[in-house]
Amino acid sequence: MYKPTMTIDVQADQLIAQLRSYESCVVAFSGGVDSAVVAKAAHLALGDCAVAITGVGPAVPKSELLVARRVAESIGIRHVEIPTAEMENSEYVANPPDRCFHCKQELYGVLRGYADEYGFATIANGTIAEDLTDYRPGLAAAGKAGVRTPLADCELDKEAVRLLARHWDLEVWDKPPSPCLASRLAYGQQVTPQRLRMIEQAEQRLHSLGICECRVRLHDDNLARIEVPLDSISAFTEPAIRDWLQEEFEHLGFRYITIDLAGFRSGSLNAVLPVVQ
Repeated sequence: MYKPTMTIDVQADQLIAQLRSYESCVVAFSGGVDSAVVAKAAHLALGDCAVAITGVGPAVPKSELLVARRVAESIGIRHVEIPTAEMENSEYVANPPDRCFHCKQELYGVLRGYADEYGFATIANGTIAEDLTDYRPGLAAAGKAGVRTPLADCELDKEAVRLLARHWDLEVWDKPPSPCLASRLAYGQQVTPQRLRMIEQAEQRLHSLGICECRVRLHDDNLARIEVPLDSISAFTEPAIRDWLQEEFEHLGFRYITIDLAGFRSGSLNAVLPVVQ
């Protein structure tokens, strides 16, 4: 975990040394703060022997892909976009609680194929220390694929990673987490391109209101459960905003539109899972 007595320069040097030990590296790169820090460290440690690869599927928001391109360019690391085929996997489409495992299995398979073809020794991702104590089926896929976790291995948590991103002047240092669009679907709701587009466009409507940190969760009967920070909930009581949002969401295909009074929280859909999972 983050050690406040350790200077940011020492933490940066430790992470760079960790990446240098890989000799060559493919970084699973979403453009978020965690993978951006790994990409930056890999570029500093390995230069042209590091490449950032973004898997591009229907669940990746177009806005996030644009950010990934921009961040990779600012880092200077070579950036490759490769299509992924998780939608061809019926186990992924069925959206069980371990959906993320099937998605990451596809991603890491694509990355492994690239690494083998072009002679890269290691695959690394942006797993941080806290991820190891959360419900993240994708970690199992990473383990099976032999993916390295330099941030977690250096005991870096979210606070430390953001400080490193700011230290390296990465534009995403304070960017809110933005997991894939499929994470907005209640478990058991099939993953379809149409539903992913509905969710992406619905969240764009919220962004246009100045609400950057939000989720639109899709439940049975095309019910939208909107999560926003608690101090943003009052905006939806204004008749003009309420009426506009209802019209927009219904146009997108939602049948019911609700506001979650508990506010925004990551991973809220996991609340329905048995504790053993």
